[in-house]
Amino acid sequence: MPDTTSASQQPDPRLRSKHSSSAKAELQSFFRGFVYAFRGVAYTVKTQRNMRVHIFAAILAVVAGALLKISLIEFGFIAIAILSVLVSEMFNTVIETCVDLISPEYHPLAERAKDVAAGAVLVNAGMAVIIGIIVFAPPLISLFTKL
Repeated sequence: MPDTTSASQQPDPRLRSKHSSSAKAELQSFFRGFVYAFRGVAYTVKTQRNMRVHIFAAILAVVAGALLKISLIEFGFIAIAILSVLVSEMFNTVIETCVDLISPEYHPLAERAKDVAAGAVLVNAGMAVIIGIIVFAPPLISLFTKL
């Protein structure tokens, strides 16, 4: 049977190669985004003392959770608390960096922006401590009453 498809209805091979190279470029761009993201995390860890303190506290919380055999749901709450503090610390770093870029000299509004950003981290860390108390207090009390 003869091919009745007109030339205009058949796929253009040039479009296919252009599409595949475009898809390849998109995939490379996607993975490059991870490089930039990891660079941002590394920068925050290297330059922000409080981020290192939060990471140390996170490691202690995970180890304590494992030793106390807390439930998966409790680990979920601990993970949410840990990650929210780390993310808020990173946003604090973003805000402080942007304020320093825009206002290298002292300005009371720049100070206020930095203080509020730091306050947000403090509130978030306070929430994480409360979650830690709720999760860890019962097994710790149980452990110490057995001794």
